Amino acid sequence: MTHNILLAGFGGQGILFCGKVSAYGGLMAGKQVSWLPSYGPEMRGGTANCSVCISDEPIGSPLVLAPDLLLVMNKPSYDKFIHTVTPGGTAVVDSTLIADRDEVEGVHIHYVPATALAEERGLKGLANIVLLGKLLGETQFLTLDEIKKGIEKSVPASKQHLVEKNFEAIQLGMSL
Repeated sequence: MTHNILLAGFGGQGILFCGKVSAYGGLMAGKQVSWLPSYGPEMRGGTANCSVCISDEPIGSPLVLAPDLLLVMNKPSYDKFIHTVTPGGTAVVDSTLIADRDEVEGVHIHYVPATALAEERGLKGLANIVLLGKLLGETQFLTLDEIKKGIEKSVPASKQHLVEKNFEAIQLGMSL
């Protein structure tokens, strides 16, 4: 099985980190993995997206143009990518920041007020991980344990105190 994942939003929202967590989770599962970040020269505040492929077989291209899984955190990225999701695919959208509610035939779209929920629950800055938890809960593209290992591997040594908060954010997303 192959999962072609696209994560998109503004720089500073943790899009690349979220992709790295997914990629490391896939690596911990013994899968073939690719992680391809893409961001504008502004980095913080500019657009950012990340292609992640997790597969049982060798990966032909790391670039995801037609994702089966989409995580989106801003309106420009929503407008650009929501209609690229393959039929049968799943999208999770931060409805705190994106008011649109498009229907895309054959695509399961979940609108989650991730930014608001993260702030309410003392998880400020972890809306990306809340959305990742929702995507995980809806699709089981990896196991919870694999994602947790991905978090442990991705959080730098200087921020290890945030590992538990990331675990809380994943659990919150999965419970929605």
